Amino acid sequence: MAQGAQEPYPAMRPAVEETYGPADLSRESVFAGGFINFGYWNAVDLSSPLGEAERIRSQQDLYRQVLDAAGPLARLRVLEVGCGLGMGCALALEEYGPADVTGMDIHPQQLERARGTHVALLREEPGRLRFVRGAAERMPFGDGEFDSVVSVEAAQHFPDLAAFAAETARVLRPGGRVAVASFFTVDDAPDRPAELAGLLPTFETGLDIARPVASLTAAFGAAGLADARARSIGPGVWPGWDTWLARLWVPGTWPRNFFRAYERRVIDYYLVTAVRPHRG
Repeated sequence: MAQGAQEPYPAMRPAVEETYGPADLSRESVFAGGFINFGYWNAVDLSSPLGEAERIRSQQDLYRQVLDAAGPLARLRVLEVGCGLGMGCALALEEYGPADVTGMDIHPQQLERARGTHVALLREEPGRLRFVRGAAERMPFGDGEFDSVVSVEAAQHFPDLAAFAAETARVLRPGGRVAVASFFTVDDAPDRPAELAGLLPTFETGLDIARPVASLTAAFGAAGLADARARSIGPGVWPGWDTWLARLWVPGTWPRNFFRAYERRVIDYYLVTAVRPHRG
């Protein structure tokens, strides 16, 4: 590489590289169907036994929350940041009628799995789906290339929310919308990172980063996006997620501490949206 040339991607943090590479989180039964998210459970009867069908529905419904907030998407160009296995990209194509969907992920092994998972769709609808390597902080796309940018349960991994917001603003066309779903701290109290690290190994290892949701809305505003707002969807996420986890873990074990942190008002799950304003 020429002296002074920039690396094409920021280095992945070790916990991210392991979790989504050799460890392949998508193989865990708790993330059924190839999705990797906590789910949105409002359409699921939590008083009845939960199986794989209900779990997949919850994960699809979380994507629908985000895609609805970013839409309408018919005949538009959509980018998903942190696409994982591309299950959300496929859902968007099937249900929302966009012109095309681009799934971007920083992890090459995730992209390899995504292409393998969707080989038929890639072949049958050429040009409507692609998977591209890129980082949230450095996207390999042109200015104004997309009508909508979405991200589902990936922003808790992004090391630089300001850079993510600036890149989102750059690749969105004027009038384009961004919708992000993820979990954040409810405020900027200085003890929140240590509190979460004591409850949840994902924060202790650096897989997840403890930041207030206001840090993302502020970053969107600083990047020139308008109407940046965060809405809690935690009541639709946390009780169902904890009920699902209760099949495998007893109270007091660390996976159940996500719900405990929510009950203690340390973290919550949010849908964050903004729009790139028209100029002139």
